[in-house]
Amino acid sequence: MSKLRALIFCSAILFTTSITIAEQPIFVQEFLGQVDFIKGRLMQLAEAMPEDKYSWKPGEEVRSVGEVYVHSAEANHYFLSIMNGTKPDMSESSKETDKKTALAMLEKSFDVVKETAGNFTEEDLNKEVEAFGMKFSVRNFMITLLNHNHEHLGQSIAYARMNGITPPWSEKE
Repeated sequence: MSKLRALIFCSAILFTTSITIAEQPIFVQEFLGQVDFIKGRLMQLAEAMPEDKYSWKPGEEVRSVGEVYVHSAEANHYFLSIMNGTKPDMSESSKETDKKTALAMLEKSFDVVKETAGNFTEEDLNKEVEAFGMKFSVRNFMITLLNHNHEHLGQSIAYARMNGITPPWSEKE
């Protein structure tokens, strides 16, 4: 009897999971895959950078290594607030840009992006939002969020290479 209960329980979980995935728009599923990719790359690179390089910057008027990672994390929250139709609060920015803080902020921001976007419906994706003096569909603005993170991944790759760090995914085996 316990085997039958276990089989019914597992079947119910699979059925419920398949319904949830089926209800999630394809675009959201693809977006979440891209979020996993960019999160993985940024986190790997942030972890590969030594703590003592987090204050390094290639010039006076640009962000340091740590500031780039913190900026990406804060921007994820900012972009989500726009997608959710709430007023973004950019009055306070983290002054802490050490490795531990930056990694924690990045991790949390991507988790919130995934949780929030994972609940978007087709109707949500088609809503219009305004940012940077332009109008976007939420779907289009989600692409902007990905592009922003890829921009800072490229910046972080350059910073790493300037400091003798090879991105972990491109090291020779």
